[in-house]
Amino acid sequence: MKKTLTVLTLIALLFSTNLRAQNGSGGVNPIGQEINGNADIDAKDYLNTITTGVPFLSISPDSRAGAMGDMGVATSADVNSQAYNAAKYAFSDNTFGFSVSYSPWLRRLVSDINLAYLSAYYKVTDMDAIGFSLRYFSLGNITFTDENGLTVSDQSPNEFAIDFSYSRKLIDELSIAITPRFIYSNLTAGQFVGGQESKAGLAGAADLALFYEQPFKSRSLESSVLRAGLCISNMGNKISYTSALHRDFLPANLKLGIGYEMGFDDYNKLTINGEINKLLVPSNPIYATDSTGRQIYDDSDPSNPIPVIAYGRDNDVSVPQGIFQSFYDAPRGFREEMAEINWALGLEYSYRDLFFFRTGYFYESKHKGGRQFLTLGAGFKYNIFNFDISYLFSTTGQYHPLANTLRFTLSFDFKSFNSDEIKRQGKLR
Repeated sequence: MKKTLTVLTLIALLFSTNLRAQNGSGGVNPIGQEINGNADIDAKDYLNTITTGVPFLSISPDSRAGAMGDMGVATSADVNSQAYNAAKYAFSDNTFGFSVSYSPWLRRLVSDINLAYLSAYYKVTDMDAIGFSLRYFSLGNITFTDENGLTVSDQSPNEFAIDFSYSRKLIDELSIAITPRFIYSNLTAGQFVGGQESKAGLAGAADLALFYEQPFKSRSLESSVLRAGLCISNMGNKISYTSALHRDFLPANLKLGIGYEMGFDDYNKLTINGEINKLLVPSNPIYATDSTGRQIYDDSDPSNPIPVIAYGRDNDVSVPQGIFQSFYDAPRGFREEMAEINWALGLEYSYRDLFFFRTGYFYESKHKGGRQFLTLGAGFKYNIFNFDISYLFSTTGQYHPLANTLRFTLSFDFKSFNSDEIKRQGKLR
């Protein structure tokens, strides 16, 4: 499908926001509303969304997590653990597996934007495992035009990330994992945007994760398992799409989760999960303006005027500083810092480990993007084969790119590499 003005405008807005930050001509929030640094600090309808490069890294790629409010840092190990907490692989009951997921994107507007995800893992020993994943985001076919509306070229912009992981149990109940990642983002295929020649963005990043799993006995239950997880993801260098000095932060993120699995009998299990997450990226400051609403600059150096910050801190800082600063730099203080924490709740019911029913809820403050949605899903498992689907409902008036869209995941999980053993598994069920 041809997408000209709409998609190109979105890309241009991305670059114009970056250039505005670079040139210090801010003073606006992400939707362009003028902010008076001396009067609107207590505004109740403010919007101060934190923006990053390569946001596709923040999309939950598989249907199991997608059906439980986009959570996965403390759920039980599965083939797609790499996307949330690779330390879970060390607790897998099987030896190796692979999975393919597909998520349509903006399906109500266009038909050829999608996220595809491939993951695989292998248990080297009972104590350690390795994993691999490829995340590919396609923007479909886009017709680029010049200022006069004449066609320049037809391109197929895309982004992808490749990563590997190594996980190992430190003790029987606790594991750790590290996941290095390579990121490639080609949004404009070398077109001129905002008067500058664009280029593909390249970056390197890594995840660091911990996972805890402890089975224990309960008088009222057949079995019970407590799980907890922590993952700091996408810690890496900034990314840029132009030759300008300004570079964007990657969507570094801190996730904490806990889950409790209750086995009522040999057939019925229910797992309750909770998760919070926070971007480890600096907040946008509020710039000072005069009585007419014009930006105030410190022009002590006429060759490089600097916008005066009324509230908050300068967010054009290094990555390490940005990670630490993200915990205390919100311009409206503690209450805005709390608004930057998203949370999710999820339930998973299984019958005989064959049929799965899932639901979840995700909440993000209206001041930080306003994503609030309910998710539903189901799964079917037979021998080594798993099939999962998920569906998302937005619970606010804000449109979500995945609203009313089905996502699919197909996976295979094996207990052994031995062909005779694999055949035997297929006959046992």
